[in-house]
Amino acid sequence: MPAVTADTLRLPRVRTASPDEIERPVKSITTGPRGYEGEGFPVVRAFAGVSPADLDPFVHMDQMGEVDYEPGEPRGTSWHPHRGFETVTYMIDGRFQHQDSTGGGGLIENGATQWMTAGSGILHIETPPAELVDSGGLFHGIQLWVNLPAADKFLAPKYQNLEGDQVGLLASADGGALIRVVAGDIDGQGGPGATHTPITFAHATISPGARLSIPWRPDFNALVYVLSGRGTVGAAARPVRQGQLAVFGAGDRITATADAGQDSNRPALEVLVLGGRPIREPVVQYGPFVMNTRQQLVEAIEDFQAGRLGVIPPDALMPHTGR
Repeated sequence: MPAVTADTLRLPRVRTASPDEIERPVKSITTGPRGYEGEGFPVVRAFAGVSPADLDPFVHMDQMGEVDYEPGEPRGTSWHPHRGFETVTYMIDGRFQHQDSTGGGGLIENGATQWMTAGSGILHIETPPAELVDSGGLFHGIQLWVNLPAADKFLAPKYQNLEGDQVGLLASADGGALIRVVAGDIDGQGGPGATHTPITFAHATISPGARLSIPWRPDFNALVYVLSGRGTVGAAARPVRQGQLAVFGAGDRITATADAGQDSNRPALEVLVLGGRPIREPVVQYGPFVMNTRQQLVEAIEDFQAGRLGVIPPDALMPHTGR
């Protein structure tokens, strides 16, 4: 799980907690069920079973893989619409190719992020490139859906292509954890992602026995998702493992600690740390549409069926359906 690596001894370190800072308690720990997306690539539904009020402004998150494909096995999604939110695709290992109905497209590779503001509507496809299908290989990523407030639901679609070397880097106070800030801010270190809804999204690698304690905005919710490994979260040291999501209550800091012993194929505790300022508006979702009212959903479906969200270009990528 390389993503972006760095020598933590050379990085700025997160400040230690002050006496007046309150550790955020753990409200819940849930285990994401496994399923399949698109033409058949495996995912963990990270937010399943969690109250939408605890997730706001986030709507949905899938851990895609981790899977080591045989030649001919890699698969992606078919062409599909989006409206009313932003998709964040973070590639930890492997490559994903994307294309949309506005002419955008490109390749998302190790440690890079594609940030797509669907806004008023877009057609889109994500699929492994042909050479990965031919060769097989490791594939691991995250797709996060970030809601847009009502005032921004119909923004013109746009992309941010964030390369891995653009992320903000810092280390934990004990030097045992590397933090990659993709969007938002952790202790003064900002990430390159520009968000309509204020959020922080980061990936931390915590070495065995190391502790990560970071300051967190009091007006943000706080979530820690375990990509790999074992450890504990919160002052009460609640156990967590791969595929589990911890939801934190109110306070000033988030803490996660890696177990001293990890599996040989999972040498560290890998976590996503994310949160944002809740929008607190009605959310009505149907598949790839995230709106505020049922009437807006009806309009989104009608617009899609009428071709008003765009058309598939003549040189379009097509999904790989396997052997």
